[in-house]
Amino acid sequence: MSRRVRRRVSRGKQDEDCHSISENLSFEEKDIVDWTALPDDTVIHIFSSLSYRDRASLSSTCRAWRALGKTPCLWRVLDLRSHKCNDIAFAELASKCKNLKKLRFRGPESVESIIKLRATDLREVIGDGCRKMNDATLTMLAARHEALESLIIGPDFCEKISSDAIKAIAICCTKLRKLRLSGIYEVNSSAISALAKNCPSLTDLGLIDCRMIDGASLGDISSLCFLSVAGTTNIKWNIIVQPWSKLEHLIGLDVSKTDITPIVVSKLFASSSSLKVLCALNCPSLEEDASFVSNKNHKGKVLLTVFTDVLQGVFNLFSNTLDGGGNVFLDPRSKMQDAAANEMLNWLEWTICSSLLRISESNPPGLDKFWLNQGTSMLLSFMQSSQEEVKERAATALATFVVIGDENASIDTGRAEAVMRNGGIHLLLNLAQTWCEGLQSEVAKAIANLSVNANVAKTVAEEGGIGILVNLSKSVNRLVAEEAAGGLWNLSVGEDHKGAIAEAGGVKALVEIIYKWSRSGGGEGVLERAAGALANLAADDKCSTEIASIGGVSALVTLALNCKVEGVQEQAARALANLTAHGESNNNNAIVGQEEGAIVALVQLTNSPHDGVKQEAAGALWNLSFDDRNREAIAGSGGVEALVALAQSCLNSSPGLQERAAGALWGLSVSEANSIAIGQAGGVPPLITLARSTVEDVHETAAGALWNLAFNPGNALRIVEEGGVSALVHLCSSSLSKMARFMSTLALAYMFDGRMDEIALMGTSTANKNMNIESLRCMALRHIEAFVMAFSDPQAFAAASASSAPAALGLVIDSARIPEAGHLRCSGAEIGRFIAMLRNPSVVLKGCAAFALLQFTIPGGRHTALHVRLLQNAGASRALRSAAAATSGPIEAKILARIVLRNLEKHSLNLHLL
Repeated sequence: MSRRVRRRVSRGKQDEDCHSISENLSFEEKDIVDWTALPDDTVIHIFSSLSYRDRASLSSTCRAWRALGKTPCLWRVLDLRSHKCNDIAFAELASKCKNLKKLRFRGPESVESIIKLRATDLREVIGDGCRKMNDATLTMLAARHEALESLIIGPDFCEKISSDAIKAIAICCTKLRKLRLSGIYEVNSSAISALAKNCPSLTDLGLIDCRMIDGASLGDISSLCFLSVAGTTNIKWNIIVQPWSKLEHLIGLDVSKTDITPIVVSKLFASSSSLKVLCALNCPSLEEDASFVSNKNHKGKVLLTVFTDVLQGVFNLFSNTLDGGGNVFLDPRSKMQDAAANEMLNWLEWTICSSLLRISESNPPGLDKFWLNQGTSMLLSFMQSSQEEVKERAATALATFVVIGDENASIDTGRAEAVMRNGGIHLLLNLAQTWCEGLQSEVAKAIANLSVNANVAKTVAEEGGIGILVNLSKSVNRLVAEEAAGGLWNLSVGEDHKGAIAEAGGVKALVEIIYKWSRSGGGEGVLERAAGALANLAADDKCSTEIASIGGVSALVTLALNCKVEGVQEQAARALANLTAHGESNNNNAIVGQEEGAIVALVQLTNSPHDGVKQEAAGALWNLSFDDRNREAIAGSGGVEALVALAQSCLNSSPGLQERAAGALWGLSVSEANSIAIGQAGGVPPLITLARSTVEDVHETAAGALWNLAFNPGNALRIVEEGGVSALVHLCSSSLSKMARFMSTLALAYMFDGRMDEIALMGTSTANKNMNIESLRCMALRHIEAFVMAFSDPQAFAAASASSAPAALGLVIDSARIPEAGHLRCSGAEIGRFIAMLRNPSVVLKGCAAFALLQFTIPGGRHTALHVRLLQNAGASRALRSAAAATSGPIEAKILARIVLRNLEKHSLNLHLL
């Protein structure tokens, strides 16, 4: 696999509000709430806990609520990140946003819409996903919002933004107090000088992950209290100490993820009288000097690195303000009466959390101890921050730092369980229920990633996380629905959680969101995760039945037919494969086969350019081919040609794809018409190649397909001509799979029981290939005999030859039985073929036929009753008695024939008694 609150009301306050409503209102019916009778302030309070979209929906219910929905205090903050609004929607929003103070958006394409809001008094703008933002867009944003005091663009790299845009910001937004920009290629001296000249109130500047900065010019911005150049390269440290020492108000400096050295840090501490804290997380040059990092004598300054006690260092900064010790980030800010101290703590939260996010994304080696001892607890602390941006970044970091392998979604067990031990699951689940959709999506992503760990998944389920994720998956916010569906996908891997997901309404929710998001663009991530979750759930018989009963088959077929995204196609095909894998325990196989377009879609997907899609589609067709009507429908939809082409093209692909390609041909070849068509389409050569595979599952399925194909004399001759005899001989003598050995032996028996000889005599192709059929026959019979003897215990057969007592015959059955062979289903023609072999002059083929019929008639086999009925209808008793009473030939063949005869008689007796 690969993927995801502005203000919260306390639990106590919520309880009080609910209690007051129940006292002050009377209802005709106890369980019905008259929402229109709620006091205005209560309605406004409810509205304040909703996204603007949900607020607009509620406002449309009645005139009173429409008026309350326009209350100015509800429109001070607006988050547009997850929504695409048209001009009409923005015109409607514009009438409510006259008092808008804070705005969050995603992507440069949103800027033009933001301008249409005409929120001229906007004070704070935060944008992410702005990798494509250019100078013109950012300049336009600044020019239309001259009252801006805070502008944050990141954490994406904004390489299309240049120093020209920064100069425009400085000229337009003279009241700017906070400016944080990420990933700019170059910030030159003229841009920095413009900030110094035009923004006298600029106290917080972040130029993060930039390529080049004129560091010396930063010393001209005398108003700076906080400066971050984290992740920036090409800083000339030897020349910045002196100009930065002139920043008389600078108290916080962030140089994380840079090449700063101990010498430079010492000079900064010595030269700056105002500097109190220097954040240097993930600075290799600094951390390599263990003695410097561990030195606590830094002129009274605090140095924060991954090898120092960060929480203790932060506490030391506020020791005069707070009593006791511990985690300062968890202390209520009300304890801090000093506004400057509060501002510094907010900056530290943002700075450290951002650094932890960058570290989690790059995942440098050697930091396991840091994450277990400090990093995890800090991230969980930041999840409780009063700053919503810090909460979101902390959730993103939690989702990221546990992942140690993107390709196979490998999760670091120690880190995941550290989150669990520190109460992180409970915290995440609580935050998942807040109204802030941006936070919901990041929290859901963290829960999803953590749930890859089985122990964490168990905790998530025990603490009610499944129900929470089911509810979030219904969100109209694409990112929230996507990550929640991803959480259900990961949780559904565990067998214990499948039933819980179904009980929580998860199956219905997943099917419904497939219908919902398949009708709208941009929901491919939701669809892939929902289909993946349904694929896991479909492996459970009960869940599989529910999926089919509520229209899940139609939803999945629609995805397979219409969606062109690889991940969606693969998971839809996998879900259909699992739905059809339950055999006779439910009728899903027939339901899927009868669904309009299902078989056509799966046949088309076998021609996908992506191996994963082809593998799952072939697996679904393999399962479907067990049903007679489906088998013919697959052939009628071009399935024979498609699967032969797949087998030919997958010879260098993964074993999983090879197994399913051979398996689908095996299933189709049960029909003799399909078997002939497969041979004529060129299916024999690739199956022979797959039979030579060293992977057991691959050569076993190829042997099954060749066994079915060999029933037809023309195919048998093709197998001989293509060199298949040696491959089958090798399998029947050397494979570790008993089933592979068994089926390759039966294929050889079909090929050399005499029926192929007539075809060979009429044709000339064998002579042209210098094939000596007689020598091949001798080799094949020799290995057939060796195979049967390998399952013959001499002592058991000696006892059975001396006595026909059930116990003696039971010993023979125990030594000869191949349990998996009981799952094979033979047709009447195949049973007739084995009966004919009992009359064959070759004692080897007689023994092989008796051995095969023993496997198919052992009591308890899935298809024993069918095989017994077919044998009885074909008059097999006479042939069996003749073989059992033969005066010549090996004793093994006689005893095996006697046991088969006994099985028939015993089954008839049981039916008579019933």
